[in-house]
Amino acid sequence: MNGIRTNAAAVMLGVSPNTLRSWERRYGFPRPRRSPGGHRQYALSEIESLRATLAETHNVSSAIALARQRGEGPSSGSRLASAFAAFDEDKANCLLEESLALRSVERTVEEVLLEGVASHANDGAATPEYEFGWRYATGWMAALRRLAPPAHRPAGVLVLDACSPLELDALYAQALELMLRRAGVRTLSLSTAISPTRLARALPALDPRAVVLAGRGISLDALGRLVYSVRSVVQEATIYDYRGAVPDTGASTVRRLGPTPLAARELLLGRLDDIAARRKATTIASLPAVHAR
Repeated sequence: MNGIRTNAAAVMLGVSPNTLRSWERRYGFPRPRRSPGGHRQYALSEIESLRATLAETHNVSSAIALARQRGEGPSSGSRLASAFAAFDEDKANCLLEESLALRSVERTVEEVLLEGVASHANDGAATPEYEFGWRYATGWMAALRRLAPPAHRPAGVLVLDACSPLELDALYAQALELMLRRAGVRTLSLSTAISPTRLARALPALDPRAVVLAGRGISLDALGRLVYSVRSVVQEATIYDYRGAVPDTGASTVRRLGPTPLAARELLLGRLDDIAARRKATTIASLPAVHAR
């Protein structure tokens, strides 16, 4: 989780854990949320704000009043996690709007939205807070995908999604698709449950030069059949692993995109730009020479 425990927060403030808990009871600030195990988790932004005001005022009640007056600091994953913990959709909307005033859509998704949901992930055991956040994030990103500009790049990206429902990796796959679309890339996300022969029917329309494997809910044999089906139609397609979808055996020809959607998008854009440049060079080389008279 992205919050900090009582002992760490107390060290930052230069007080004992008992003193920190007494401030919570007396002033209602800083107000922690609870981890799935029942432990207090303080928002780092609140602790940092209170530390600064304590240094200015040297008085607890004045410092807390000033910290509240200044607000909780910029929107962050931990603040969004608190909104999810309270099942407060309006607060979540406000936090993301605040973030968009300071950050790009891509950074808001990666640094605030995904972090907020991930804070409630609990080793695969779904909680109401996690599911609320997951469904909220899915709807928010879907709305942004509809607003993405038209694709202008000739080659597309196919995402083969083996994620389970409500899996955190599924959100990361949605985030990558959103960021690619905002960069003008045609994308198509399909479940790995589709048979290889049916998958082949969709490929000519997309002309994918990159195939991204997401999620870990498929066997390597089944995945291999899907990849073979793709390459039987598009021989030049490069296969990429996203967030550990394919075990790293050291002998695989699958390229690794890494764990974050923004870095993954930049790598894929570089790949697509290289392909476009080679195609352009080939086209120019194939044109008949014009001889001067």
